[in-house]
Amino acid sequence: MQTSPSTVKLWLLAGLLAFGPISQSLAGQDFSACPQFFANGIAPEVKDRPLQRALCFDAFAVLHSGESKTPVFVAERLNRAAIADTGEKRSNRFYAEARLRSAERATLADYKGSGFDRGHMAPAGDMPTAQAMAQSFSLTNMVPQAPEQNRGVWAKAVESSTRKYASRALGDVYVITGPVYVPSIDLSPSIGPGHVRVPKYLFKLVYDEQQHKAWAYWHENANATPASAPISYAELVKRTGISFFPDTQVAGLASAQHPCLRSTLSHARGIPTRAWQVQITDAHVQPNGAALRSRPCQVS
Repeated sequence: MQTSPSTVKLWLLAGLLAFGPISQSLAGQDFSACPQFFANGIAPEVKDRPLQRALCFDAFAVLHSGESKTPVFVAERLNRAAIADTGEKRSNRFYAEARLRSAERATLADYKGSGFDRGHMAPAGDMPTAQAMAQSFSLTNMVPQAPEQNRGVWAKAVESSTRKYASRALGDVYVITGPVYVPSIDLSPSIGPGHVRVPKYLFKLVYDEQQHKAWAYWHENANATPASAPISYAELVKRTGISFFPDTQVAGLASAQHPCLRSTLSHARGIPTRAWQVQITDAHVQPNGAALRSRPCQVS
Protein backbone atom coordinates (compact mmCIF):
# COMPACT_ATOMS: atom_id res chain seq x y z
CA MET A 1 0.00 0.00 0.00
CA GLN A 2 1.39 3.40 -0.98
CA THR A 3 1.18 6.39 1.32
CA SER A 4 -0.03 9.71 -0.08
CA PRO A 5 2.28 12.74 0.22
CA SER A 6 -0.32 14.60 2.31
CA THR A 7 -0.52 11.77 4.84
CA VAL A 8 3.27 11.59 5.04
CA LYS A 9 3.52 15.33 5.70
CA LEU A 10 1.05 14.99 8.57
CA TRP A 11 3.18 12.21 10.08
CA LEU A 12 6.29 14.38 9.81
CA LEU A 13 4.58 17.41 11.41
CA ALA A 14 3.14 15.30 14.22
CA GLY A 15 6.57 13.85 14.96
CA LEU A 16 8.25 17.24 15.10
CA LEU A 17 5.59 18.63 17.42
CA ALA A 18 5.65 15.60 19.68
CA PHE A 19 9.38 15.25 20.16
CA GLY A 20 10.52 18.85 20.24
CA PRO A 21 13.86 20.38 19.33
CA ILE A 22 17.17 18.54 19.33
CA SER A 23 19.17 18.84 22.53
CA GLN A 24 22.92 18.32 22.70
CA SER A 25 22.86 16.84 26.19
CA LEU A 26 20.05 14.36 26.75
CA ALA A 27 19.30 11.70 29.34
CA GLY A 28 20.28 8.28 28.07
CA GLN A 29 22.74 9.69 25.51
CA ASP A 30 25.81 10.06 27.72
CA PHE A 31 28.85 8.76 25.85
CA SER A 32 31.40 10.25 28.24
CA ALA A 33 32.85 6.77 28.81
CA CYS A 34 33.74 6.33 25.12
CA PRO A 35 34.13 9.69 23.35
CA GLN A 36 36.87 8.27 21.12
CA PHE A 37 34.29 6.91 18.69
CA PHE A 38 33.05 10.38 17.76
CA ALA A 39 34.69 13.23 15.86
CA ASN A 40 35.96 15.76 18.41
CA GLY A 41 34.54 13.47 21.09
CA ILE A 42 30.99 14.70 20.49
CA ALA A 43 28.11 12.31 19.73
CA PRO A 44 25.40 13.05 17.14
CA GLU A 45 22.50 15.28 18.10
CA VAL A 46 19.48 12.96 18.17
CA LYS A 47 15.96 13.84 19.20
CA ASP A 48 15.23 12.47 22.63
CA ARG A 49 13.01 9.40 22.62
CA PRO A 50 11.82 7.11 25.41
CA LEU A 51 14.07 4.23 26.42
CA GLN A 52 17.25 5.42 24.71
CA ARG A 53 20.51 4.27 26.27
CA ALA A 54 24.17 4.82 25.45
CA LEU A 55 26.34 1.70 25.52
CA CYS A 56 30.13 1.56 25.16
CA PHE A 57 32.04 -1.41 23.79
CA ASP A 58 35.74 -1.94 23.08
CA ALA A 59 35.55 -1.03 19.38
CA PHE A 60 32.23 0.80 18.97
CA ALA A 61 29.49 2.74 20.74
CA VAL A 62 25.73 2.17 20.51
CA LEU A 63 22.76 4.43 21.11
CA HIS A 64 20.10 1.80 21.73
CA SER A 65 16.34 2.19 21.48
CA GLY A 66 14.16 0.21 23.84
CA GLU A 67 11.23 1.02 21.56
CA SER A 68 12.58 -0.66 18.44
CA LYS A 69 14.94 -2.98 20.40
CA THR A 70 17.62 -2.10 17.89
CA PRO A 71 20.32 0.58 17.77
CA VAL A 72 19.49 4.15 16.82
CA PHE A 73 23.07 4.33 15.57
CA VAL A 74 26.40 2.57 16.05
CA ALA A 75 29.63 4.58 15.92
CA GLU A 76 33.16 3.41 15.13
CA ARG A 77 36.60 4.95 14.62
CA LEU A 78 38.67 3.22 11.94
CA ASN A 79 42.21 3.86 10.72
CA ARG A 80 45.12 2.01 9.15
CA ALA A 81 46.29 0.52 12.43
CA ALA A 82 42.81 -0.69 13.40
CA ILE A 83 42.22 -2.28 10.00
CA ALA A 84 45.64 -3.95 10.13
CA ASP A 85 44.56 -5.64 13.39
CA THR A 86 41.35 -7.08 11.92
CA GLY A 87 41.02 -10.67 10.79
CA GLU A 88 39.86 -12.18 14.07
CA LYS A 89 37.89 -15.40 13.80
CA ARG A 90 34.14 -14.78 13.96
CA SER A 91 32.64 -15.93 17.25
CA ASN A 92 29.09 -16.19 15.84
CA ARG A 93 27.84 -16.23 19.42
CA PHE A 94 24.95 -13.81 19.35
CA TYR A 95 23.67 -12.74 22.75
CA ALA A 96 21.07 -10.55 24.42
CA GLU A 97 22.60 -7.53 26.15
CA ALA A 98 22.48 -7.98 29.93
CA ARG A 99 22.99 -4.25 30.55
CA LEU A 100 19.49 -3.57 29.26
CA ARG A 101 16.20 -4.37 30.97
CA SER A 102 14.55 -7.46 29.53
CA ALA A 103 11.59 -5.40 28.29
CA GLU A 104 13.93 -3.18 26.22
CA ARG A 105 16.19 -5.72 24.54
CA ALA A 106 16.04 -8.16 21.67
CA THR A 107 16.55 -11.86 22.33
CA LEU A 108 17.70 -14.80 20.22
CA ALA A 109 14.11 -16.04 20.16
CA ASP A 110 13.01 -12.86 18.39
CA TYR A 111 15.16 -13.62 15.35
CA LYS A 112 14.63 -17.38 15.26
CA GLY A 113 12.57 -18.37 12.21
CA SER A 114 11.94 -14.72 11.30
CA GLY A 115 13.44 -14.88 7.82
CA PHE A 116 15.76 -11.98 8.71
CA ASP A 117 19.47 -12.01 9.47
CA ARG A 118 20.88 -10.53 12.64
CA GLY A 119 22.57 -7.77 10.68
CA HIS A 120 25.64 -6.14 12.23
CA MET A 121 25.77 -2.36 12.24
CA ALA A 122 29.43 -2.32 13.35
CA PRO A 123 30.66 -5.22 11.18
CA ALA A 124 32.43 -8.22 12.66
CA GLY A 125 35.05 -7.65 9.98
CA ASP A 126 36.00 -4.32 11.61
CA MET A 127 36.86 -5.86 14.99
CA PRO A 128 40.55 -5.66 16.00
CA THR A 129 40.62 -8.09 18.94
CA ALA A 130 38.96 -11.33 20.02
CA GLN A 131 37.08 -9.52 22.78
CA ALA A 132 35.84 -6.82 20.40
CA MET A 133 34.75 -9.56 18.00
CA ALA A 134 32.76 -11.27 20.75
CA GLN A 135 31.15 -7.96 21.74
CA SER A 136 30.11 -7.24 18.16
CA PHE A 137 27.60 -10.10 18.43
CA SER A 138 25.57 -8.28 21.07
CA LEU A 139 22.03 -7.92 19.75
CA THR A 140 22.30 -4.20 20.53
CA ASN A 141 24.55 -4.07 17.44
CA MET A 142 21.95 -5.81 15.25
CA VAL A 143 18.87 -5.04 13.20
CA PRO A 144 16.60 -7.47 11.34
CA GLN A 145 18.22 -7.34 7.90
CA ALA A 146 17.19 -8.91 4.61
CA PRO A 147 19.56 -11.87 4.26
CA GLU A 148 20.55 -11.43 0.63
CA GLN A 149 21.26 -7.75 1.19
CA ASN A 150 23.21 -8.43 4.39
CA ARG A 151 25.45 -11.07 2.84
CA GLY A 152 25.63 -9.48 -0.60
CA VAL A 153 25.56 -5.82 -1.55
CA TRP A 154 25.80 -4.50 2.03
CA ALA A 155 28.80 -6.67 2.92
CA LYS A 156 30.63 -6.16 -0.37
CA ALA A 157 29.75 -2.68 -1.64
CA VAL A 158 29.36 -0.96 1.72
CA GLU A 159 31.24 -2.65 4.56
CA SER A 160 34.22 -3.90 2.57
CA SER A 161 34.54 -0.63 0.66
CA THR A 162 34.54 1.31 3.93
CA ARG A 163 37.27 -0.89 5.41
CA LYS A 164 39.32 -0.55 2.25
CA TYR A 165 39.02 3.22 2.35
CA ALA A 166 39.98 3.36 6.07
CA SER A 167 43.01 1.14 5.44
CA ARG A 168 44.37 3.76 3.01
CA ALA A 169 43.28 6.92 4.83
CA LEU A 170 45.97 9.13 6.37
CA GLY A 171 44.10 9.57 9.66
CA ASP A 172 41.01 8.53 11.53
CA VAL A 173 37.79 7.65 9.70
CA TYR A 174 34.59 7.91 11.74
CA VAL A 175 31.75 5.62 10.70
CA ILE A 176 28.15 5.85 11.92
CA THR A 177 25.65 3.16 10.88
CA GLY A 178 21.96 2.89 11.65
CA PRO A 179 18.41 1.87 10.74
CA VAL A 180 15.51 3.99 9.52
CA TYR A 181 11.88 3.16 10.33
CA VAL A 182 9.04 4.03 7.96
CA PRO A 183 6.50 5.46 8.59
CA SER A 184 7.45 5.24 12.29
CA ILE A 185 8.89 2.81 14.82
CA ASP A 186 5.44 1.84 16.11
CA LEU A 187 4.03 1.27 12.62
CA SER A 188 7.00 -0.71 11.32
CA PRO A 189 6.73 -4.49 10.98
CA SER A 190 8.21 -6.54 13.79
CA ILE A 191 9.62 -9.98 14.45
CA GLY A 192 9.50 -12.37 17.38
CA PRO A 193 7.69 -12.38 20.70
CA GLY A 194 9.56 -9.20 21.71
CA HIS A 195 8.38 -7.27 18.63
CA VAL A 196 11.80 -6.20 17.37
CA ARG A 197 11.13 -3.60 14.68
CA VAL A 198 12.26 -4.10 11.10
CA PRO A 199 13.81 -1.01 9.47
CA LYS A 200 12.86 0.13 5.98
CA TYR A 201 16.28 1.63 5.23
CA LEU A 202 19.86 1.38 6.44
CA PHE A 203 22.62 3.98 6.20
CA LYS A 204 26.36 4.07 6.76
CA LEU A 205 28.04 7.47 7.11
CA VAL A 206 31.80 7.74 6.51
CA TYR A 207 33.81 10.80 7.63
CA ASP A 208 37.51 11.24 6.83
CA GLU A 209 38.80 13.53 9.56
CA GLN A 210 42.04 14.33 7.74
CA GLN A 211 40.21 15.40 4.59
CA HIS A 212 37.19 16.88 6.41
CA LYS A 213 34.95 15.10 3.90
CA ALA A 214 32.06 12.70 4.33
CA TRP A 215 29.62 10.61 2.32
CA ALA A 216 26.94 8.07 3.13
CA TYR A 217 25.47 4.85 1.80
CA TRP A 218 21.66 4.63 1.85
CA HIS A 219 20.03 1.27 1.11
CA GLU A 220 16.55 -0.16 1.31
CA ASN A 221 16.43 -3.15 3.64
CA ALA A 222 15.31 -5.64 0.99
CA ASN A 223 16.79 -8.68 -0.74
CA ALA A 224 16.56 -7.11 -4.19
CA THR A 225 18.28 -3.84 -3.23
CA PRO A 226 21.02 -2.93 -5.74
CA ALA A 227 24.23 -1.14 -4.90
CA SER A 228 23.77 2.63 -4.77
CA ALA A 229 26.00 5.59 -5.47
CA PRO A 230 26.81 7.25 -2.13
CA ILE A 231 24.94 10.39 -1.13
CA SER A 232 26.48 13.51 0.41
CA TYR A 233 26.67 14.25 4.11
CA ALA A 234 24.36 17.22 3.60
CA GLU A 235 21.81 14.99 1.92
CA LEU A 236 21.90 12.49 4.80
CA VAL A 237 21.39 15.28 7.32
CA LYS A 238 18.52 16.56 5.19
CA ARG A 239 16.86 13.14 5.07
CA THR A 240 17.33 12.36 8.75
CA GLY A 241 17.17 15.71 10.48
CA ILE A 242 20.22 14.68 12.53
CA SER A 243 23.52 16.52 12.90
CA PHE A 244 25.92 13.59 13.05
CA PHE A 245 28.99 15.78 13.62
CA PRO A 246 27.59 18.78 15.53
CA ASP A 247 30.97 20.35 16.38
CA THR A 248 32.77 19.53 13.14
CA GLN A 249 33.02 21.35 9.82
CA VAL A 250 32.25 18.72 7.19
CA ALA A 251 32.70 19.27 3.48
CA GLY A 252 30.71 17.24 0.99
CA LEU A 253 32.49 15.47 -1.83
CA ALA A 254 31.65 16.70 -5.30
CA SER A 255 30.56 13.86 -7.56
CA ALA A 256 33.68 14.06 -9.69
CA GLN A 257 35.91 13.87 -6.59
CA HIS A 258 34.21 10.98 -4.83
CA PRO A 259 36.39 7.85 -4.94
CA CYS A 260 33.33 5.68 -5.54
CA LEU A 261 31.24 8.01 -7.67
CA ARG A 262 33.98 8.38 -10.27
CA SER A 263 33.32 4.84 -11.45
CA THR A 264 29.57 4.70 -10.87
CA LEU A 265 28.02 8.07 -11.62
CA SER A 266 28.10 7.69 -15.39
CA HIS A 267 26.27 4.38 -15.07
CA ALA A 268 23.70 5.95 -12.73
CA ARG A 269 22.84 8.90 -14.96
CA GLY A 270 19.42 8.70 -16.55
CA ILE A 271 18.03 6.16 -14.09
CA PRO A 272 14.73 7.29 -12.53
CA THR A 273 15.32 8.54 -9.00
CA ARG A 274 13.41 7.93 -5.81
CA ALA A 275 14.05 9.74 -2.57
CA TRP A 276 12.90 10.40 0.94
CA GLN A 277 13.44 12.80 3.76
CA VAL A 278 13.47 10.82 6.96
CA GLN A 279 13.68 11.69 10.63
CA ILE A 280 15.74 8.75 11.79
CA THR A 281 14.56 8.33 15.36
CA ASP A 282 10.93 8.07 14.33
CA ALA A 283 11.39 7.95 10.56
CA HIS A 284 8.50 10.09 9.36
CA VAL A 285 9.00 10.40 5.63
CA GLN A 286 8.11 12.73 2.80
CA PRO A 287 9.21 12.72 -0.87
CA ASN A 288 12.22 14.93 -1.48
CA GLY A 289 15.81 14.82 -2.66
CA ALA A 290 17.35 12.24 -4.98
CA ALA A 291 19.04 8.85 -4.82
CA LEU A 292 21.02 7.19 -7.59
CA ARG A 293 21.29 3.50 -8.35
CA SER A 294 24.48 2.10 -9.76
CA ARG A 295 26.89 -0.77 -9.88
CA PRO A 296 28.72 -1.83 -6.70
CA CYS A 297 31.17 0.83 -5.53
CA GLN A 298 34.77 -0.06 -4.79
CA VAL A 299 37.43 2.39 -3.61
CA SER A 300 40.54 2.15 -5.78
